[in-house]
Amino acid sequence: LRDLGFTMNFAPVADIAVFPDSPAIGRLNRAFSSDPKTVVAHNRAFLKGLAAHGVIGCLKHFPGHGSARQDTHQGVADITKTWQTAELMPYEQLIRENAVPMIMVGHLYHAGMDSKFPGSLSYQVITKLLRTKLGFEGVIISDDLQMKAIRDYFSLRDIVSLSIQA
Repeated sequence: LRDLGFTMNFAPVADIAVFPDSPAIGRLNRAFSSDPKTVVAHNRAFLKGLAAHGVIGCLKHFPGHGSARQDTHQGVADITKTWQTAELMPYEQLIRENAVPMIMVGHLYHAGMDSKFPGSLSYQVITKLLRTKLGFEGVIISDDLQMKAIRDYFSLRDIVSLSIQA
């Protein structure tokens, strides 16, 4: 990547393959494993490899897309009943190790985290959970702001405003 002039890569995927048939993660073999410790180890190595070549890595899709039964490219992905706290493990561990320069927040809806907004637009998820509770001080970005999970429910103006406020 660096040889081609790229300085950033929106990878690695930190999602845990909780639901093997997840349309955006498991079915596409985008997760390293269903074991959180294995995901942490692979993400750590991936980030170190990128950094060794002058490329910034980005963990995604916070707070975890691996249990979703839906694909946020196609519509709402409600993880309220399927999400597991183990899905935070890659983020928690690698943040503690100061190994994460950037995190991408997904358009994942979890009523227990925020009953009104998906993660990418949620102050509760981004500021309270990721910044305050997990202590992440790096760059936070959002998944594509034109994905159906949010564009079908919010205007672009509201999406941009809410994501910045979050």
